[in-house]
Amino acid sequence: MESELRNHPISGEPLPIATPAATMVIFRKNPSKGAPLLLMVERIKAMAFAGGAAVFPGGKVDPADFDYAQQLYSSLPLDEAAARLAAIRETIEEAGLALGLSGVSDAADCVAARAALHDGESLQAVCNRFGWAPDFDQLVPWSRWRPPAFENASRVFDTRFYLVDAGDTMPVATVDQTENRMLFWATAAEVLEKADQDQIKIIFPTRRNLERLAMFGDFDAAAAHAADHPVSTVLTYIDKRADGSWLCIPDGHGYPVIEELLGSALRG
Repeated sequence: MESELRNHPISGEPLPIATPAATMVIFRKNPSKGAPLLLMVERIKAMAFAGGAAVFPGGKVDPADFDYAQQLYSSLPLDEAAARLAAIRETIEEAGLALGLSGVSDAADCVAARAALHDGESLQAVCNRFGWAPDFDQLVPWSRWRPPAFENASRVFDTRFYLVDAGDTMPVATVDQTENRMLFWATAAEVLEKADQDQIKIIFPTRRNLERLAMFGDFDAAAAHAADHPVSTVLTYIDKRADGSWLCIPDGHGYPVIEELLGSALRG
């Protein structure tokens, strides 16, 4: 099992304990009929991890997420169900969007739910109050990343990425002004262009995922690609070569670009 790995299979270095995390890649149809729009949030610079970077909504899996997952009696493994709950919860907290849930009908409930979560209420309590229920099938497993420690073992995350389709609606996402200072909708190619023009910064995993997402013209195509590439953990490593050190990922995970010069890669 991947969770039982003690050493990196390529570099041989010991793998530090990683904090479970989850993130949601939200699609919506482009009103200009182009490639789908994705939601990005820009983290405040003071954040210890990826400070100032544009990322997908997400965060750490909390103990309460595991508790809720255990009570749902899902057919999914406990850690997988907890991660999907964390992606749902974090997206409400960071963007004010209640996705991956059934029974959501009133935008005012989303506002109230977000305030409750920020006040420390659990997702389970929020769902019970508003009559919502997690709908795990809405979350399409896309990838799972776990880097080695590099400089700081306290910021190593084992992050699951999920695709979610907001369809042709125009969900009103609003920034939380606590962990994030701005959010925007853009195609994957547009986000990459903004980064290349130094309008925003993106870390290595975000860039690789945007390059992969840019290959698809709609959500269904991306979901089909995900189905053809069952999720296995992407373990980054450094390859020292004559032309310098490269930050790499193994081939076979569906990514069109699998390496970047270490000196140019932003690692969070």
